[in-house]
Amino acid sequence: MPLIPTLSETLARARADLRVGLPVVIRDGEQTALVAAIETLSPARLAELRAQGAPHVALTARRAETLKARVYDGDLARLPLPPDQGADWLRGLADPAGDLANPMKGPLFAMRGGATDIERAGIALAKSAHLLPAVLVVPTTQDLPGLTRFDALPAIASLAAETAMAEVAAARVPLALAGQSRLHIYRPDDGEAEHYAVEIGQPARDKPVLARLHSACFTGDVLGSLKCDCGPQLHEALRMMGENGAGVLLYLNQEGRGIGLANKMRAYSLQDQGYDTVEANHRLGFEDDERDFRIGAALLRRLGFGQVRLLTNNPRKVQMLENHGIGVTERVPLITPRNRFNTGYLDIKAEKSGHLL
Repeated sequence: MPLIPTLSETLARARADLRVGLPVVIRDGEQTALVAAIETLSPARLAELRAQGAPHVALTARRAETLKARVYDGDLARLPLPPDQGADWLRGLADPAGDLANPMKGPLFAMRGGATDIERAGIALAKSAHLLPAVLVVPTTQDLPGLTRFDALPAIASLAAETAMAEVAAARVPLALAGQSRLHIYRPDDGEAEHYAVEIGQPARDKPVLARLHSACFTGDVLGSLKCDCGPQLHEALRMMGENGAGVLLYLNQEGRGIGLANKMRAYSLQDQGYDTVEANHRLGFEDDERDFRIGAALLRRLGFGQVRLLTNNPRKVQMLENHGIGVTERVPLITPRNRFNTGYLDIKAEKSGHLL
């Protein structure tokens, strides 16, 4: 009897395929299409895909609006690939790095009518692989063995669902700012990055715990970047938990508000051109914030905590936890000093993202 991968396992394989430039096969009822991430699409692979059928591009509505392309499909737009355009033109549609030098990509004629779940699944998969959210779609009737294949609607539902996580290791780790702690490693069953829980002291499970949901920030947490307040917030949260004698810090691997480090650097490059944090994300094709804070609620439940005193300036985190069964008895502000490099960033967090600064 052959071993059959689960949908979660299949999507993990599909993410890896897109990252190395392979297309995947997505079905929607009687319709089948090859879907490839534009970011990793080589000219040779594009030629192979063109031999299979008539390609079109699927972009998020955010990116389409930047390109002044019509959006007829709600959250995405479909654009036919002209026969005289190749991989460089496609990359220009997907990547805003050259928007100022080459603002005119068109004329762009958007498609309208027909089902769009294949495109929607492809974009969601590209996002989950931390690639630019733009895919090439080639309808096909060919049987293409060896490629990862799955159905669109179950894939969309699976990518949007809360992910199960297993604790794979835990050990004591003494911390300079918080004394004795225990570091727990949690591995999602969908092949995504692991998440960490730092348990300070011995927090009681029958009363609200001082807690922080901290999204990974390599530049701020590790390199000490002055462009954001992430590193200072991380250290201040640990200091406060050490002073309190107990707490739990969840370190969630959702770099760059969930878009990944490479895309965060693309956003930084756009900020150098004069766009703010939110505008840069939109030009890349992402929403303001792509993080999934349900992961935090799930980890708190796994650790046995039902109520928290939440260290945050973000009311969305409070609402998210309460919506997913974790009581927030107090929002504890986490204000750190500004500097000349991050003051504009913090102003935008307050103005456009609702942070209480």
